[in-house]
Amino acid sequence: MFTEDKKLYVAHSDNGPIYINGEMANRHGLIAGATGTGKTVTLQVIAETFSQAGVPCFMADMKGDLSGISQAGKMSGFIQKRCPEFGIEDPKFAGNPTRFYDVFGEQGFPMRTTVSAMGPQLLSRILDLNDTQEGVLNILFRIADDAKLLLLDLKDLRMMLDFIGKNADSFTTKYGNISTASVGAIQRAILTLENQGGEQFFGEPAFSVEDLIDTENGRGVMNVLVADKLMLQPKLYSTFLLWLITELYAKMPEVGDMELPKLVFFFDEAHTLFEGTSKALTDKIEQVIRLIRSKGVGVYFVTQAPTDLPDNVLGQLGNRVQHALRAYTPKDQKVVRTVADTFRANPAFKTADVITELSTGEALVSFLDEKGAPSVVERAKILFPLSQIGAISDGQRLDVQNAAPARIKEYKSVIDRESAYEVLTAQYEAQAREEEKALAKKEKEEAKAAKEKEKAAANKKKSSKGLNRTILGTLATAAATTFARSLANSAAKSITTGSKKKTSSSSSKSSTAKKTTSTKKTGGTALEKATKSAANTVTRTITNEVLKSILNGR
Repeated sequence: MFTEDKKLYVAHSDNGPIYINGEMANRHGLIAGATGTGKTVTLQVIAETFSQAGVPCFMADMKGDLSGISQAGKMSGFIQKRCPEFGIEDPKFAGNPTRFYDVFGEQGFPMRTTVSAMGPQLLSRILDLNDTQEGVLNILFRIADDAKLLLLDLKDLRMMLDFIGKNADSFTTKYGNISTASVGAIQRAILTLENQGGEQFFGEPAFSVEDLIDTENGRGVMNVLVADKLMLQPKLYSTFLLWLITELYAKMPEVGDMELPKLVFFFDEAHTLFEGTSKALTDKIEQVIRLIRSKGVGVYFVTQAPTDLPDNVLGQLGNRVQHALRAYTPKDQKVVRTVADTFRANPAFKTADVITELSTGEALVSFLDEKGAPSVVERAKILFPLSQIGAISDGQRLDVQNAAPARIKEYKSVIDRESAYEVLTAQYEAQAREEEKALAKKEKEEAKAAKEKEKAAANKKKSSKGLNRTILGTLATAAATTFARSLANSAAKSITTGSKKKTSSSSSKSSTAKKTTSTKKTGGTALEKATKSAANTVTRTITNEVLKSILNGR
């Protein structure tokens, strides 16, 4: 509750009201305690107190309980009983200006970022990559930067992985080794993230952290992240909040210590931030937490036990509210003793004993004083919130969303501008078209060559058949003609000789025998001459035809 004298009243002890010092509110804080001890209500009380003072807050709603911060509370028997204890006569119940956000865009305005803005280190944490795979992811980001390729969503990242995988040899000498196995492992991790709905987290319009810092009617806006579904992927949840804090640190100007912080950031289930986190990332978280207070941002971690946080982070949390812890095991008892030792002792009680005795709504409280020193720990009761305790209805949530400014409503629309996916897809398509043209040209040339070869073979076959027919025909004709001529000559001579034989009466038997022999000899000579003549004719004809064939072939 923000009092008339401008004090942040959040708890009440036997010694009176306990206030958070506004000038020290950016020195961070811790709300711890076992499940069911009242941490969520404490968060709600502190957040609405800041809102009443005009300080916007960001918080994650794990179970839907915090959505009630948007609606006015009402009097109950419990509150009526507490009013005299807290010195409150007439509580002014009121809701707080609220905006609901949801990474998945289901119960609130989408909260997106780009792959480039997330960066390889945080992205490696979400994807649970090993050192080698993270190295490949670093190379990918560098290649994308050098080629001026925008990495906006997961399809850009997938396409870029495909690109460097196919061209790994050309990148190795300049950027380092890119193994196919690492590329495949990253692709599988992205697929898992997509199956969990993580692709909705990446894209445009990217969320601007400046939109968290806003007021309405003098009251700070409560920015509530619906995280019931997101919490099912603890690494995605914690990395998202880490990105948000990092963005705040990077973009907000230095302001130093102020009368009140510019923004208070509540990090629920804070232990998830440090589970399975590399030393390099843990060092980065510690650095951001240490330096972001100079930007006017106070970070309040909410977890079950302070020991869930690294000592270097725990040492920076000056404003503390410790609810009850259970000590059922020796390990639990050791935790209780360790927690008790972190408080400035109060001589009125033994801190370690009280931690296990606290009832719901009670806590050990220690805030920084005006000099920045922790106050003596007090056993106190946390104030009741003036807003509704518990979840709201879907209709009430819709009314809250409809009341948001136009610039916030613009996050509903998805923008898919040209980025690595479109550029590389265009390159692949152009390359495919060129390859298709080259293949078509090659096939055309091969078809033409085959056709010419087939035509030449046909011509050669035709020429060969023609030559053979010519030779055979010439041979037969020449032989027949020559033989016929020779036979005709021989027949003519035989007829002439026979005529002379009839008219000569003085021919003797010896003469007849000689003539017979002479006729046989003459017939043989005629046949020999015919054959010889035919052979000469054939030789000349064949020679001529072969010469013609050779000349035509040229």
